[in-house]
Amino acid sequence: MGAHEDTLFRSADMSLTQLYISREIGREVVSALGEIGVMDFRDLNSDVSAFQRTFTQEIRRLDNVERQLRYFHAQMEKAGVPVRSIYEFDNIVAAPSASEIDELTDRCQSLENRIASLNESYETLKRREVELTEWRWVLREAGGFFDRARGQTEEIRNSLDDDDAPLLRDVEQHHTEDRSFSTMNIGFVAGVIPRERIAAFERILWRTLRGNLYMNQSEISEPIIDPETNEGVSKNVFVIFAHGREIIAKIRKISESLGADLYSVDENSELRRDQIHEVNTRLGELSNVLANTKQTLDVELTTISRSLAMWMVVVKKEKAVYQTLNKFSYDAARRTLIAEAWCPTSSLGMIKSTLQDVNDRAGSSVPTIVNQIKTNRTPPTYFKTNKFTLAFQTIIDAYGTAKYQEVNPGLPTIITFPFLFAVMFGDFGHGCIMTLAALAMIYWERPLSRGKQDELFAMAFYGRYIMLMMGVFSIYTGLIYCDAFSKELPLFQSMWEFPKEFNEGDSVVGVRREGYTYPFGMDWRWHDTDNDLIFSNSYKMKLSILLGWCHMTFSLCWSYINARHFKSKIDIWGNFVPGMIFFQSIFGYLAFCIIYKWSVDWYAIGEAPPSLLNMLIYMFLSPTTIDTPLYRGQMTVQNILLVMALLCVPVMLFLKPFWLRHVHNKARAQGYRGLGENSRVSALDDDDEAPTLNGGRASMGDDEDGAALITQDIQEEHEEFEFSEEMIHQVIHTIEFCLNCVSHTASYLRLWALSLAHQQLSIVLWKMTLDIAFGMTGVTAVIATVGLFYLWFVLTVMVLCVMEGTSAMLHSLRLHWVEAMSKHFMGDGVPFQPFSFTVLLEEDPVE
Repeated sequence: MGAHEDTLFRSADMSLTQLYISREIGREVVSALGEIGVMDFRDLNSDVSAFQRTFTQEIRRLDNVERQLRYFHAQMEKAGVPVRSIYEFDNIVAAPSASEIDELTDRCQSLENRIASLNESYETLKRREVELTEWRWVLREAGGFFDRARGQTEEIRNSLDDDDAPLLRDVEQHHTEDRSFSTMNIGFVAGVIPRERIAAFERILWRTLRGNLYMNQSEISEPIIDPETNEGVSKNVFVIFAHGREIIAKIRKISESLGADLYSVDENSELRRDQIHEVNTRLGELSNVLANTKQTLDVELTTISRSLAMWMVVVKKEKAVYQTLNKFSYDAARRTLIAEAWCPTSSLGMIKSTLQDVNDRAGSSVPTIVNQIKTNRTPPTYFKTNKFTLAFQTIIDAYGTAKYQEVNPGLPTIITFPFLFAVMFGDFGHGCIMTLAALAMIYWERPLSRGKQDELFAMAFYGRYIMLMMGVFSIYTGLIYCDAFSKELPLFQSMWEFPKEFNEGDSVVGVRREGYTYPFGMDWRWHDTDNDLIFSNSYKMKLSILLGWCHMTFSLCWSYINARHFKSKIDIWGNFVPGMIFFQSIFGYLAFCIIYKWSVDWYAIGEAPPSLLNMLIYMFLSPTTIDTPLYRGQMTVQNILLVMALLCVPVMLFLKPFWLRHVHNKARAQGYRGLGENSRVSALDDDDEAPTLNGGRASMGDDEDGAALITQDIQEEHEEFEFSEEMIHQVIHTIEFCLNCVSHTASYLRLWALSLAHQQLSIVLWKMTLDIAFGMTGVTAVIATVGLFYLWFVLTVMVLCVMEGTSAMLHSLRLHWVEAMSKHFMGDGVPFQPFSFTVLLEEDPVE
């Protein structure tokens, strides 16, 4: 079954190509290929270290420029200078010339020297301002400390015991005399210390000096701005008095070790006033110089900010170009770069025309040769997506990459993922909220994509189209369930009639209308009835089994499509056919019984409906026993199905391994190579020179666009066929398949469980909020209705839409990854990772 190229159903056809590029235009060629972004280059120098590659010096130079640009950006953030958005530039993908790159490198170097010089001057002046500010606070507070030390000895004496305060006795002895602290042999240390360290500072001083000191401190009312972090720091002023030079030296060392700044203070009040006046004068002069320096620095940063985003894009792209060039092999004799890359076959024409345009612009007389290699090496997997399908494909790629040309589970996931979500989430009102939220993100898509997003919103915005589909399907299933915020939706006339008159407390029984059936979904009369939960439980439980059977059967059919595409008949007859018979004999039969049971009016025929769970259990444990028959000939049918299922197990176990061994031995007997021993690979796998034709075929044809196109066929050897490995693999596959048929079918019961939980939680939320308000009257009812409505709406959005929606989405994701994809998905493919400037900037955006 063939597939069209570049569709989501099957990966695009890929070609392994070689490029022979003149070194003079290598940079221009790679830059042009990065613009179109369709080539996944192989590293042909994997055995060469990064420091020995051809373009290492260019990358180092660009690393330095990138560092300088990051430095500019950091300085702008520190100064509060906004950076011009990259979206304001007209063309962000135009490749600069080599001379423009050199000019940018020189300019960034000069700007860095200029900004660093200004910044260093500003920080030096700022530190000096902080020192002067702290010194002024010390001088202000020290006056009060000295006065208290001279005139309040009575208070000091009461604060300490006599035995531990020899310093205080000296102060008391001489306080009446007009003598200085130096005359009394008392020294002091004054300074500023961070407030959070003051307690530790006091304890260390007390224990080290054993109380032989007197300390005064006070808080600085204004935070001191740290010039390095530009943040305010709370600090305290302290003055410590003590005997002797050795003790004073210890106090200084302890203070400095705890981050205190010490300042000189004169004990004479006259001199202190002179010091304060001098500090104020120097602060005023310093403020003027700081303002001028800051203004000059801001002007320089503002000038840089107008082009910084563009420079960062240019450097990032240029660096990526040289990193890609380092993957190329270099033929020094011919001064030719040899590249190898995978690309979509449909893009070969665009690639050749792009290379021709580069040759024409550069004026190169040597054409770029495109060498197309025929190989049976597994190509990378590439699916062409758009804004709508990208998020759905990402769901599949998060689990594993599809094998080349394997059926892509991403295509049916567009429908099955939101539908299974809606089965669990189904509520008309909640679906409307989710749909409106998704439509809002889609409508304001461009401004939202350009703004800053937190992690949670970024995930929701990336999956906005998934959310839209989930909301639409939830509206549909909500209509089927007849649920809107846990209340009924009376879209049509009910098929049940209730008596208009009845006594309060009596049991009211509904009577069905003759000849009328509710046309769509569940009848809204089931809401608020005593047996509503019993009915909906039974209905949703069986419905989840049917949906699981449909989903797994659908997924199992894709394994046939894959086997037919890869022309593997043994996979059809050894895996798909027996697997399908096994699955349908048990669980297909269960689905048939569910539908048959629904189609029979058991009460009309006067029989009790049989239990399908017991029927399935006894089908294996007691095949000859049927308690309550479902239909005639049931035992015979069940025994036939059971025998068919059991016979399929050895077929799945042994058919494929023994058939492969038979084919392998037959081929060996005829003198051919073993299965899988021949393949075609790159011409550069064993030889870095121009490709030779030893053991292969090559042909050259004319290229209308000016680039020569060479086709080459090279051979490679693979490992021998191992019967034991194939047998072990098949045994594991058979056991997993048989066990998973049971566990995966039961796993779909989560559709029923989460649907029930969502409905009941919605009912509880309604009854605990708005239902209470609607039972009130008067002004109280109005106030309660408004308040409880906001509470109900917030809880509905946060709990039922966000939390329950996330839970249902994860369960739907598990049903696709485990239950469905395991039936056909190999997931051992190699992702296509093209060299693309668009992808590069999306992965590492420039803000």
